[in-house]
Amino acid sequence: MTNGMRIGILTSGGDCAGLNAVLRAAVHRASRVGYTILGIKEGTAGLLTRPLQYEVLTPDQFDGSMIRAGGTILGTTNKGDPFAFPMPDGTTRDRSMEIIGGFRELGIEALIGIGGDGSFRILKKLCDLGGINLVGVPKTIDNDVSLTEVAIGFDTAVQVATEALDRLQPTAASHHRVMVLEVMGRDAGHIALNAGIAGGADVILVPEIPADLQKVADKIEQVRKGGRNFALVVVSEAVRDASGDTIMKKFADGEIRLGGIGHFVGDQIAKMTGAETRVTVLGHVQRGSMPSWRDRMIAAAFGSHAVDLIKEGKFGHMVAWSNRQVIDVPIEDAIKNYHSVELDDTLIVTARELGICLGD
Repeated sequence: MTNGMRIGILTSGGDCAGLNAVLRAAVHRASRVGYTILGIKEGTAGLLTRPLQYEVLTPDQFDGSMIRAGGTILGTTNKGDPFAFPMPDGTTRDRSMEIIGGFRELGIEALIGIGGDGSFRILKKLCDLGGINLVGVPKTIDNDVSLTEVAIGFDTAVQVATEALDRLQPTAASHHRVMVLEVMGRDAGHIALNAGIAGGADVILVPEIPADLQKVADKIEQVRKGGRNFALVVVSEAVRDASGDTIMKKFADGEIRLGGIGHFVGDQIAKMTGAETRVTVLGHVQRGSMPSWRDRMIAAAFGSHAVDLIKEGKFGHMVAWSNRQVIDVPIEDAIKNYHSVELDDTLIVTARELGICLGD
């Protein structure tokens, strides 16, 4: 490592609220120790084009308004594994050395990768192959990266889902309906569980607990008998149907993605109980919001500490949040296990104690 070193930074995978706040903190901290930060555009895709797609990031680009902005000013991608990159003719090609060549062309001495577990696996493999010094910053609305209590974007996603429940409740009561809210959660139910408790849901369905819809119907009937004319149901998008399969849809671009479980659950509730149901699918609304205060605060700590790890020469590590402070853990350990909802999780216990039906 040298004085005035060049640090690359990129955002990879799906976007979320708080990414620009991470960039802002890293750039301000780097400037104070004399480092230059190069923002690589569109994730690793910015290193596959010639000329390379990047820009020098400076503190005057990141005033106070930047911490309020959703998305990422660098752009990002969650497609195109560089080790099996899809080509126009339908084949795949290993383009990893092109990306490594891009790093070397820019003279980057260390890389800050902001991503989730999938991005970290690819970035670590790339950096190990190319001898590039890597530091990770966890971001994912699903909050499924291990060894950190929270990842960037999760708090905002839960806030959006909770607000949706707040808005659905009055209309549910006005029209005597069961409102079903489908939230994101590719494999983990953290958003559904947190928002469901905070938003007063009667039913919370998460991928980690097989859903018996008869139990859900029984809960709706129990609510009715208690004298209440409405109910709120939160469903994670990866909850399985009665056959044990996740519901997938083929979209116009040919990609097959999760989608439809909320409508399936709503239809089944209507058939089993006779209740009038309505379904709301939040989708990417959970990604694009102005970041919450907590996402901004943790993003600031993460971005600053990532630069400190580079300054200390502590590579191969990811910043993390634990016990109200920022720490760091080996990336290899963080991606070893998936952080799903544990069946003895405090919030699972809390939901049961509140009488919330979890579908089992």
